Amino acid sequence: MPFSLQVSISEATTAQCVNDAKARKVLSAFTADTALVLALDPCVSEEFFKPYVAYKAETSFVDAVPQAKRIKLTLNMPFAEINDPKSLCRDVTQVGHYGNGDVEVGLKSLDELPYVMGLVRQSYERQMGEGGQA
Repeated sequence: MPFSLQVSISEATTAQCVNDAKARKVLSAFTADTALVLALDPCVSEEFFKPYVAYKAETSFVDAVPQAKRIKLTLNMPFAEINDPKSLCRDVTQVGHYGNGDVEVGLKSLDELPYVMGLVRQSYERQMGEGGQA
């Protein structure tokens, strides 16, 4: 499915990120992640908040917080339900954080994108399979 890459972070964040090689990698990963998340379904939209970007179908299924060395993704699903064979996810049920959900995973480079998108897809499919009762 063809899609266009669109940078979804503010110019200020972009300017801050490009000052460092690792941050440029993160920016590329975030741009690619945004495009793939939006390509999951035509009903997926993004909503911008000051500290993060929410990706929604019926409700938010993943929230992205751009950071200097990674993109912190919060998946809106219970930690016990995530299938994460590489154990990259963190249980943030009892931890204060931006976004919705109990599962956090970091995206540091494009190499991690296919695996991380599999985790994002689990959150999306859980929401759509349950009629938005995530």
